[in-house]
Amino acid sequence: MAQPKPVTASLRVAIAGNPNAGKSSIFNALTGLRQKIGNYPGVTVERKVGQARLDGREVEFIDLPGAYSLTAQSPDEAISRDVLFGWFAAHEPPPDVVLVVVDATNLQRNLFLATQIIELGYPTVVALNMVDQASSEGLEYDLAALARGLGVPVVPTVASRGDGLDVLRATLCEAVRSPLAVPLEPLVEEQLDALASALTAPAGLARAMALRLLATPGGDDLAADRFGPALAAQVRAARRALADAGVPWQGCEAAARYAWLTDLEQRASRARRRAGATRSERIDRVVTHRWWGPLLFALAMATVFQSIYAWATPLMGAIETVTGWVGEGTRAALPPGPLADLLVDGVIAGVGSVVIFLPQILLLFLFLALLEDSGYMARAAFVMDRLMSRVGLHGRSFVPLLSSFACAIPGVMAARTIGTRRDRLTTILVAPLITCSARLPVYALMIGAFVPDRPLLGGLLRLQGVALLGLYALGIGGALAVAAVLKRSILRGPTPALVMELPPYRRPLLQHVARDLTDRARLFLRFAGSVILSLSVLLWFLAWYPRVDVSAAPALAQQSLRADGRNPDEAAALAAETANWEGRLQLEGSLMGRLGRAIEPLVAPLGFDWRIGVGLVGSFAAREVMVSTLGIIFAVGGETSESDAHLISRLQHATRSDGSPLFTPPVVAALLVFFVFACQCLSTVGVVVRETGGWKWPCFMIAYMSLLAYGGAWVAARVTVLLGG
Repeated sequence: MAQPKPVTASLRVAIAGNPNAGKSSIFNALTGLRQKIGNYPGVTVERKVGQARLDGREVEFIDLPGAYSLTAQSPDEAISRDVLFGWFAAHEPPPDVVLVVVDATNLQRNLFLATQIIELGYPTVVALNMVDQASSEGLEYDLAALARGLGVPVVPTVASRGDGLDVLRATLCEAVRSPLAVPLEPLVEEQLDALASALTAPAGLARAMALRLLATPGGDDLAADRFGPALAAQVRAARRALADAGVPWQGCEAAARYAWLTDLEQRASRARRRAGATRSERIDRVVTHRWWGPLLFALAMATVFQSIYAWATPLMGAIETVTGWVGEGTRAALPPGPLADLLVDGVIAGVGSVVIFLPQILLLFLFLALLEDSGYMARAAFVMDRLMSRVGLHGRSFVPLLSSFACAIPGVMAARTIGTRRDRLTTILVAPLITCSARLPVYALMIGAFVPDRPLLGGLLRLQGVALLGLYALGIGGALAVAAVLKRSILRGPTPALVMELPPYRRPLLQHVARDLTDRARLFLRFAGSVILSLSVLLWFLAWYPRVDVSAAPALAQQSLRADGRNPDEAAALAAETANWEGRLQLEGSLMGRLGRAIEPLVAPLGFDWRIGVGLVGSFAAREVMVSTLGIIFAVGGETSESDAHLISRLQHATRSDGSPLFTPPVVAALLVFFVFACQCLSTVGVVVRETGGWKWPCFMIAYMSLLAYGGAWVAARVTVLLGG
């Protein structure tokens, strides 16, 4: 068992504290730009480490995830507990010093965790943060009395302005251990002593570990995992002894600790909070109102969503243009051949498919950071909890699902704000069902080609618009239905009660927001990018090998031009049509084309032929690839888009080998419904791999969405036939 270390010339300082206490602000101020961000081994919880020099010593700061208690109720709290207990010793040695950041406006609640950490026996310093805001609310504390009660130095700070940080730096180098041990009931102390004696750890750590095992639901299982079945049996016996004596083991710590903290706060308080509502409470009368709250939230989220969609579009277009320039320049600089094709169509196109999502991701996290730092995000979760709980989801699930209308990638990443693993997984698994912007080109092409622009309700609505709205509604309904099924089956669990602290409203610190955005961009490109790039190169290989004889392309191009009533002798038109026929012949004979032929029997019940099958395979890289793939297959020259009249005409007149129309109403309906539910996005899969820590849940997501898409498409085709389509 790892033990607390004495203060040495080189320090490891763990920074702990409640969420919204200003912990990350102090971490950023102490470390500046000397930071690294990654993940704790085997989990998706982020690990932030920074370097600094204090009094001639090299200091490594570890920013532990926010926690309310060492009795872990979330992955973040479990990581903080494990690091402080030394249970991560192979990857994360125990700290030499612990810096606990405490919110001065909510002293008693924050000191609950602080006293738990002080009892571990590490040299500890308490940073009493936001003393300016506490003073504005009429709260004043006797810092000497507070330090005497806790047994460790207490330093007042205002992290947003840098006040008190120089004193804090000096105090960290002189941190001391405290003999603090909040007294519990005698019978509880007796059982703790017996459990602690079985643990090979210093007294403070052993007592704290024993208390966690005794008073935590599932503590006996934790004891079995960490120390073996004998200690687990001892934990269960201790609980029975307490229960027989009428002492509730689950609440034995909280009652005693809060009673002790109430007494400490009374002794350390010079002035109490002024009577009357605070500024935050006055704002919350409107923001969390039963009717005004949801209305304001809808307005805020509509603004965020529209801004992400509107502001990201030109940035994504610029990235696409730059990627095209780089590809053209690379092709011009290299001789024709496989190497040029690999670099341009595989590597550069693959990198472009990753980078193009950065504007949406960064804009989303910009808004999320501003809303979180201002204190509004906690109110948003509170407002939406009533709706989301009906399908078994947490109130915080609403923002990731809403974000997925722009793109599922930032939506999946936004699920990090959800505390429980079951609810986070459920949200991640259903987020891709929300209709994202990448589906729009396919919807626009199919609706524009096959749904008549017919007026409805006296011209108030148009049939094409209603069809598009119906596809969006189908995606929303599917996501909520699947969430309800998951929470009642493989991710079964109680509908989570939203118990959270509403932090006071604050002004976001823009420099911290900017640093967070930089970290998000780096993480996305490093982890998700590697997966996406690898699979993009694989898809390129499938589309371009084996090489096929395309010598018949010029003759086929001339026939196509004549059939379309165009001049086959016009050089530009002939060159474009020839190039397109070369692409089509290559695709038909490639591994991807053969795969399309191979899966034709599988998709035939939906009315699809091998050409649509190839489009479905190609669109796994990105849904919008379906449009360009159909352009190649149906030999449409030049750049292809969903509004291309030539492509629409070719699709409308496409026939099967027996001369019957290919895109009948049942086929179109089946194809649209298939795209509503199918997991046709390589980038999303890559991010889900990153966020869930492996391939287990991404594979499940692909499987259930594929089955849902196939079944939904089959039903859509049958219903269309019954309706006379």
